[in-house]
Amino acid sequence: MQNIDNYDFKGKRAFVRVDFNVPLDDNFNITDDTRIRAALPTLKKILADGGRLIIASHLGRPKKNPDPKFSLKPILAHVSQLLGVEVKFAADCANAQNEIAALKDGEAILLENLRFYAEEEGKPRGLAEDVSDEEKAAAKKEMKAAQKEFTKTLASYADCYVNDAFGTAHRAHASTALIADYFPNDKMFGYLMGKEVSAVKAVMADPKRPFTAIMGGSKVSSKIDIIENLLQKVDNLIIAGGMTYTFTKALGGKIGNSICEDDKLELALDIIEKAKENNVNLVLADDAKIADSFSNDANTQFVAVGEIPDGWEGLDIGAKTEAKFAEVIRNSKTILWNGPTGVFEFENFTHGSRTVAEAIVEATKNGAYSLIGGGDSVACINKFGFADAVSYVSTGGGALLEAIEGKVLPGIAAIQG
Repeated sequence: MQNIDNYDFKGKRAFVRVDFNVPLDDNFNITDDTRIRAALPTLKKILADGGRLIIASHLGRPKKNPDPKFSLKPILAHVSQLLGVEVKFAADCANAQNEIAALKDGEAILLENLRFYAEEEGKPRGLAEDVSDEEKAAAKKEMKAAQKEFTKTLASYADCYVNDAFGTAHRAHASTALIADYFPNDKMFGYLMGKEVSAVKAVMADPKRPFTAIMGGSKVSSKIDIIENLLQKVDNLIIAGGMTYTFTKALGGKIGNSICEDDKLELALDIIEKAKENNVNLVLADDAKIADSFSNDANTQFVAVGEIPDGWEGLDIGAKTEAKFAEVIRNSKTILWNGPTGVFEFENFTHGSRTVAEAIVEATKNGAYSLIGGGDSVACINKFGFADAVSYVSTGGGALLEAIEGKVLPGIAAIQG
């Protein structure tokens, strides 16, 4: 494994896997270029060295090759503008040999969407539902061989490989993991990927104490593996968001029409017991801001979290819980935030999440390490304008969650060995 800071790209063709899976409007205009900007330090380093830059990414989930609505060509002009060089375009990522051979030092090319080829993900497409197990096995075997050839083709374009796409690090795809084997002595993380790996290590491998995790989200079932792994690592675990009401009902409380997984009540009680066994301070809500409909304009009131009347539902935490959560957070030295406290998309139910964010910012100012991850938490921190006031905001949704679960991410393992 190489270090990008010390690597000289002069005259070398560098295959850089980025995550340019950016949102586009109906006219194919980029509505949020955060992911592109996040990769710029890596791309500019290669160009400044005099390297020959090959940019590779996916966009969306195309089911055919090609699929114009998932083409990367509409982002080409913006990438060129941000990089300060005219980026060329290869309309077929698997047949770009001539375009890449024509590259000169300090030039760049963007490959068309890698996922136009099923070989990128390594999954057969178009199989009928009624095919036999034998046919499925044969299709998988054929795809595995095709994926190997596809990976070999991508690798043939370059002299070195740089993975700067943490958002896809949990996928063992051709361009995110398999290609690294072709560069045993010339593979490395990009700057963004390096930051993400360091951030995960800071909270999961070597946290300063007390370590507090704030877990939101609507379903306990979607976070159970994360919670169980965290219970072996954290000092405080704050349960927020829609999960609150599953725990509240499991403890005998009345939750009205609040979101709840009735089949996970025993699971919630098991988590409470495991927290006790691991000497983890499990922090649950005391009160809630409730509404008589799921709407920003609904009638609201504050009640004890276990005393929500029928016809009402909890959409945020109340003042007592805000103070309780904030005190735990302010006294922490490592903080992981994944999931808001309520329906922050509605302006009338943002206060709890804002209070949590403000407490994280205060703790960070006082020396805590804070990692914000997961789409909604990132949206919160950006909405409140606090992204620059915390230690790190992760670009990886599913990848970060799997890392928190304790899983080995293929895209990281492929580089680190």
